[in-house]
Amino acid sequence: MIIASSCGSHRGAFINNNNNTTQVELSEKNFEVVRKVSGQSTATYVLGIGGITNKSLIENARSNMMSNADIIGSSKAIINMTTESHSTLVYPFFYQKTITVSGYVVEFTD
Repeated sequence: MIIASSCGSHRGAFINNNNNTTQVELSEKNFEVVRKVSGQSTATYVLGIGGITNKSLIENARSNMMSNADIIGSSKAIINMTTESHSTLVYPFFYQKTITVSGYVVEFTD
């Protein structure tokens, strides 16, 4: 008799997973929130084999978010970055982890 079960979990946090720190002064009304951007990365493991490291998942998701933000060469920045993790498990056969990094694009005005 083979028994398989599944479950999922979700975790989100405002964390800075990198060593790049940019400080933006938002005390004055010299900016406008333009939109929310996000990027995602997924790793799949079958019988414990496959996928990439958690750090690589976060880096890939952040890179996807930055590509979607289109802030290069402009007076824009990303604030309130959030990293979320979602896991799906069908023990012992299948495990999938998805990382989503999101934030808000602000544009600075004169």
